Amino acid sequence: MDEQTPDARDELAADIDRVCRLEGEFVVRSGAVVPEYFDKYLFESDPVLLRRVAEAMVRLVHADTDLLGGLELGGVPIATMMSSLTGLPALFVRKAPKAYGTRRLAERADVAGRRITLVEDIVTTGGAARDATVALREQSATVEVVVCTIDRSEPGANRLHELGLETRSVLTRADLDRAREAARS
Repeated sequence: MDEQTPDARDELAADIDRVCRLEGEFVVRSGAVVPEYFDKYLFESDPVLLRRVAEAMVRLVHADTDLLGGLELGGVPIATMMSSLTGLPALFVRKAPKAYGTRRLAERADVAGRRITLVEDIVTTGGAARDATVALREQSATVEVVVCTIDRSEPGANRLHELGLETRSVLTRADLDRAREAARS
């Protein structure tokens, strides 16, 4: 597992922040109106930036991983790019099994006995990764690691360790804030 150099990490943080941090008036999930919004889909839909993110995330994946489990919705394009870079099959993990067709929670072959690294765009509390881990483990998959682009959790908010999950991130909210400050100076 190669580590990303500090300069490369800082450059990636600056580019993601420049592209994704929007200023204006935005209504957030809680209903509050805020002057700034981070639109993660802007890096996920940019093929050059998405590839750079995926290349950095590939470095965080255990060598014994069988499947890359992209969490719906933001983890799917990242897992797809990581799959292309590594040759590891991608697994698309829904928030709930679909009610028709195959009625699967995870789109791909059987996960029983397979070691899955979950792929998430942003971890705040870890809720989606927690739910996916529980569901995949019920199907006899081994899930021990979540890799994410950005860990923006507040101290103590990410409780994935309670499930024995390790969270590995390329960037943190602090990295993006430092990039923003550096751009302003």
